[in-house]
Amino acid sequence: MPTCVDPHLRCCIQPEMDRDTTAACGATGRVRIGISGWRYAGWRGVFYPKGLVQRRELEFAANAFDTVEINGTFYSLQRPQSFAAWASETPEDMVFSLKGSRYITHMLKLRNCQVPLANYFGSGMLALGKKFGPVLWQFPPQMKYERDRFAAFFQLLPRSLKQAAALARRHADRMKDPAAIRVQKDLQDLPLRHCVEIRHESFVVPDFVDLLREYDIGLVVADTVEWPLLMDVTADFVYCRLHGSEELYASGYGDAALDVWAQRIATWASGGQPEGRRASAVGADVCPRDVYVYFDNDIKVRAPFDAQGLRDRVDKLLGTSFTRSSPVSPFV
Repeated sequence: MPTCVDPHLRCCIQPEMDRDTTAACGATGRVRIGISGWRYAGWRGVFYPKGLVQRRELEFAANAFDTVEINGTFYSLQRPQSFAAWASETPEDMVFSLKGSRYITHMLKLRNCQVPLANYFGSGMLALGKKFGPVLWQFPPQMKYERDRFAAFFQLLPRSLKQAAALARRHADRMKDPAAIRVQKDLQDLPLRHCVEIRHESFVVPDFVDLLREYDIGLVVADTVEWPLLMDVTADFVYCRLHGSEELYASGYGDAALDVWAQRIATWASGGQPEGRRASAVGADVCPRDVYVYFDNDIKVRAPFDAQGLRDRVDKLLGTSFTRSSPVSPFV
């Protein structure tokens, strides 16, 4: 992985905040904290105000958080109109992460996936433009680590919106919307980040960490009662998914747990590496990193409130303040 050598060069690969502020290597990475999905019936009247129409729920969530993880892209290809609407309904500084297609990860298991990848990136998501965040590739619990299979998959992944558009042009004939593969000219070189969430102990080996670092793929820090929680830093950013450490998708995070996660996030953003289980004894380069955090403990309406609590703690540690560059319209 690259190191920060010249203060006039962009830190590491290209931290997200660098795209907006041209931060020097001594700066702290941008921390984004949000929720995994936003359309949950149980949130209505609890997180979402009573009477808020469903079509404005994303707008409300985007007023509370500067990032949201799109889960629908995991289950099926979304419509181009949906991506365009999500982009238009949210503030300028919003970023969406996108969950990779389960058809690629769970059904094909990364084999013969060139056309499915083209279909995925050609489904309209390029309309997100500068709001296009990391792509999360989650693998099933029974899938084991095979270096050659993963290396071949990583080689196929686009690393900029321009590359994603080029890949999208190879989509199946049934996908004929030309607007779905267009990228605004001034955004073509925008970096595209990828991360993987593993759920099998066979991945807990130094070779897997080395492979991720070779391709600058992030290893998701996944807090869950069932699957490995690894703290290896493998890319120029860190991606966390907090599923609930006691009850999957349900248990909340108390004050003590939020304090621990806030300290970890502040450490990553400042260039350090917090303590924890690692697959490799070799640490990553010391350099500030952008951090993306998503709460996926939605069953008991924990996620939005835990995210807000963590945001407050991280801001206090880093001396930052969560603000909106362009606020959404009022909800009254």
